[in-house]
Amino acid sequence: MMRKLRGAAVLALGLGTVLLATGCSAGGGGSSSDGKVTMTMWQNSTTGPGQAFWKKTVADFEKTHKNITIKVQSIQNEDLDGKLQTALNSGSAPDIFLQRGGGKMKAMVDAGQVLALDDLVSSETKSAVGKGAFSAEQIDGKTYAMPVDVLPEGIYYSKDLFAQAGITDTPKTIDELNEAVDKLKAAGIAPIAVGAKDAWPAAHWFYNFALRACSEKTLNEAAASLKFDDPCWTKAGEDVAALNKTDPFNPGFLTTSAQQGAGSSAGLIANHKAAMELMGAWDPGVIASLTPDKKPLPDLGWFPFPTVAGGKGDPAAIMGGVDGYSCSAKAPKEACGEFLNYIVTQPVQEEYYKAFNAPPVNTAAQAIVTESYLKSVIAAYNDAPYVSQYLDTNYGQNVGNALNTGVVDLLAGKGNASDILTGVKDAAAKG
Repeated sequence: MMRKLRGAAVLALGLGTVLLATGCSAGGGGSSSDGKVTMTMWQNSTTGPGQAFWKKTVADFEKTHKNITIKVQSIQNEDLDGKLQTALNSGSAPDIFLQRGGGKMKAMVDAGQVLALDDLVSSETKSAVGKGAFSAEQIDGKTYAMPVDVLPEGIYYSKDLFAQAGITDTPKTIDELNEAVDKLKAAGIAPIAVGAKDAWPAAHWFYNFALRACSEKTLNEAAASLKFDDPCWTKAGEDVAALNKTDPFNPGFLTTSAQQGAGSSAGLIANHKAAMELMGAWDPGVIASLTPDKKPLPDLGWFPFPTVAGGKGDPAAIMGGVDGYSCSAKAPKEACGEFLNYIVTQPVQEEYYKAFNAPPVNTAAQAIVTESYLKSVIAAYNDAPYVSQYLDTNYGQNVGNALNTGVVDLLAGKGNASDILTGVKDAAAKG
């Protein structure tokens, strides 16, 4: 779901924006002799308000752009990366597609598969977004994807279940998190939901422990070199193993999905079957879609990933992704630009917020945010000294997949911290 290590200056949440690229490619789009353009779009909202948002947004755009038709296809999030890579490599990519960024995007750029977007952005869009957000989707100074949202990560929790277990404050340290786990278990409540069947949700525990264990310099150097020799990487794996020994996760977590149905990790939070979930800022919207009344969870709260003793990372640093959208390299630039600048407008961004229950990225649209947990997310993100892209995205698909698999194997008792790094190094050596 998921982004690139920022650097010392954090991107303010208001600097993000929705910018979607359109174009034609072997994926089904094309231009006719009368100037009409048909384009394909892949996005990852398969049900509920998110899917409805994209359908309505495209339909509204088409009403005022009679020569442009956009065919929207919903792809399940966990299937998207693999299908997209296959389509890109076969020359049949969709014209518009969800972009994870980081090393995954760099591979597309190196292969000439995506369109540079720098000359497509209007002055109004630049004013609404700002330069910082665009830098999140740039390689060598050129922009290849535009942010659809900014997704700071942390722990979402049920205030009601915390109160039921006698927890009066959110954990600030790992020791306090362990104490909360003990209290929840004593109250008969599953402490932490995790969808390890999909691998990446479990691996996010490693990502955040690495964020606390490793310095910003080490994280940046690993992104460039794909070398993981610093002892902090082993410490992160050992911290995951130590947490796992406390038996904090929901029963059957290894076969639990992340976002599909009431039995998923998000569904367990939505139905008060578990108390906490480590996830990005898309989670409230997913949880809302899985509550009995399909409305936002009234008692939902959020807190940053706890601090870890002995780490070299800044304790206020935060993990945070930037989902964007890219145009295939064959996309017609004029049509692409029209859609980009429409999507960033304030009314569309306000509808995005309502659909996804996530912070809008247009600065003017942010004024309508009312949820306390979203305000907490924004404050923590804006106050962070630096923000790390999700590691499976930042370090590319091969390394990312090996990392995610290694963490799940550790949780399943099939490996240890050293095995995670062995798998990652082998994947890096293969390119």
